[in-house]
Amino acid sequence: MRNLIILLAALLTLDACNKKSGEISDLSAKAPIHKVSIEEIETGIKAYIEKKTRENDGYFHVSDRGKEFRMKLVRVHTEYLSNLGPGKQFACVDLADVSGDVYDVDFFMEGEPGNMQVTETSVHKLNGKPYYAWKQRDDKTWHRVAVKEASTRLLGVIEGSDEFEFNYNVQLPEFNAPAKMWIPIAKSDSFQTVNIKSMTVPGKYQLVNDDVNGNTILYVELNPSNSRQKLEIIYQVKRLEKGVVDDPGPVPARYLEGHALVPVGGRFTEIAKETLEGIWDASDLIRARALYDYVIDNMRYMKYGNYGKGDSNYACDLKTGNCSEFHSFFISLARSAGIPSRFAIGASIPSERNEGGIDGYHCWAEFYAEGKWWPIDISEGNKYTALATYYFGHHPANRIEFSRGRDLQVNPAPKSGPINFLAYPLMEIDGKVTEPRTTFSFMRLSNPS
Repeated sequence: MRNLIILLAALLTLDACNKKSGEISDLSAKAPIHKVSIEEIETGIKAYIEKKTRENDGYFHVSDRGKEFRMKLVRVHTEYLSNLGPGKQFACVDLADVSGDVYDVDFFMEGEPGNMQVTETSVHKLNGKPYYAWKQRDDKTWHRVAVKEASTRLLGVIEGSDEFEFNYNVQLPEFNAPAKMWIPIAKSDSFQTVNIKSMTVPGKYQLVNDDVNGNTILYVELNPSNSRQKLEIIYQVKRLEKGVVDDPGPVPARYLEGHALVPVGGRFTEIAKETLEGIWDASDLIRARALYDYVIDNMRYMKYGNYGKGDSNYACDLKTGNCSEFHSFFISLARSAGIPSRFAIGASIPSERNEGGIDGYHCWAEFYAEGKWWPIDISEGNKYTALATYYFGHHPANRIEFSRGRDLQVNPAPKSGPINFLAYPLMEIDGKVTEPRTTFSFMRLSNPS
């Protein structure tokens, strides 16, 4: 959007669109008759999209580059709304098509408030990647210039598919009493095919199920003779990039309920109401995007203090944390606003190299709107603002999912109670929780596609 910002700054001194499509001429010598406010432009473009949506099949239709798109409004970029001159305006809008891809669409309009007509519509970006930029000619007119799609690999994203070997290693501590341990076992689903290449487990073990969330968990019983031994699981994984997933419902009620560290209601309802002021009755897609943006704008990624528990109150108070705080905060806000949402955790595989260590676990979330589950990754969107649109509706191929949900209940159960979430092992020595040293590493098996 940087090129667009430069363009719009220049356009504030320009006066009208050229008759040729995609060109804007310098007519700044003419005095504007009426400068339409940003609020009026926003109202105008929303009214236009809503009217066209009602007239069609409940979708806003866009024709561009030989394609027909059926879309739903996600948000209007108020920061990019602009006057181009008397009776001419520009708007930039995010719209999601039926597949879940988010398109940045440029609108050029003419007319006064209450009677604005769209003169040109152009798809500018797909999931945050531009199709074109703006360039000024010597005669001061602006025109579109095609740009090569920027690679996202240096920002941690592999699109399409990825294949890798993943090593899950646990170094047991020294202990002098009976111990128990619970470890997530990655499972195959529509987006990842997981095979266990080898598994070395000390002590006695069995696989147990978390039927509520669909998790499989390795339960291990240990004694002091197992001190300082190693547990290792080697997976071979084929992973696909994840987009929105159709789900006609009904959605389980638990996706609107609170957890021990992810409460619903109270202060989170108040924050949601304030954030969604004026759009509380809008679609869940629009409201979820507003909450997503709120967390990005107000949270700071920082591993400081008592972080890493996925505590929504901690995130709300300190506005810092890691991925678990970001997504717990969003889930508390979304559920408090009546938007079903859910949590998952695993690991992100480096995109810029093909083997080596991995810096711990990574988690993400999904929300339900328009009959679909929408994957989001707010902490990554916070780190890389250029990818904030991509991460609203996508999870890249270079990751592995271990488990889903919060407050997991299994049998045999830990004495410490329901499991907050499960990425690293939960180990209890004589009933007391300890944290064995756990490391992840990987080796890529093919070139990502």
